[in-house]
Amino acid sequence: MNFFQRLRERIEKYDDGHNFTCDVCGREVFENERVCAQCKRELPWNNGHVCPICGRKVLEEGVCLECKQKPVGVDMARSAFLHEGEAAKLVVRFKRGRRYLYRTFSELVLPLLNQEFSGADALTFVPMTARAERKRGYNQSRLLAEGLAVRCEKPVLYVVEKRKESKPQKTLGRTEREKNLEGCFHVTDRKAVKGKNLLIVDDTFTTGSTVSALSGALKRAGAASVCALTVTSVQYKNPFGNPPKQ
Repeated sequence: MNFFQRLRERIEKYDDGHNFTCDVCGREVFENERVCAQCKRELPWNNGHVCPICGRKVLEEGVCLECKQKPVGVDMARSAFLHEGEAAKLVVRFKRGRRYLYRTFSELVLPLLNQEFSGADALTFVPMTARAERKRGYNQSRLLAEGLAVRCEKPVLYVVEKRKESKPQKTLGRTEREKNLEGCFHVTDRKAVKGKNLLIVDDTFTTGSTVSALSGALKRAGAASVCALTVTSVQYKNPFGNPPKQ
């Protein structure tokens, strides 16, 4: 049994709660669909103009104002959806116990991975402290990375630890988030990282502070490039001060 077969068997135990209904509207679906055709069309796809660096929605082609002031610390980031409407609700459910949604997101995000990141050597994810993961019961970023890995047949690297608990980020602006994450991430296997083109997988791109901090640790360990792929991204308007009201 190879790596991907073992990984598939391990994560499929989280497919609880799915009873052949659409994960968005609850309508009956067929042929193992996770989201019905109507909901799939109506989800807020991030398929218009995007910033070539952070991947957030922009009104016209070009680098967004935030990245002109201070680019995020990854070579490129992309997200499948805007963090609004039903996409945002699905992410919240994913974080609050609906582990089976890893499969839904993996299927929806896979085309973007294949389109933009086919050259990645391996996937990785945003780690949690042991205490935080015990409290939630799982790491949704890891589950998503593993779900994508079995579909694109790229390995997952389990080489980063989060060694200190950070304050909740929800109420912090970008500068405060960056300070909050200083020294959090530690690469445990530099040989596995050296010279690799890595793709960080996470649920939401808000200010980019988390993936930037993780990218910095990976690049210091010798990664050739680090990109990021998320389910949703927030069209953030004020990254250096107070966050916008949700």
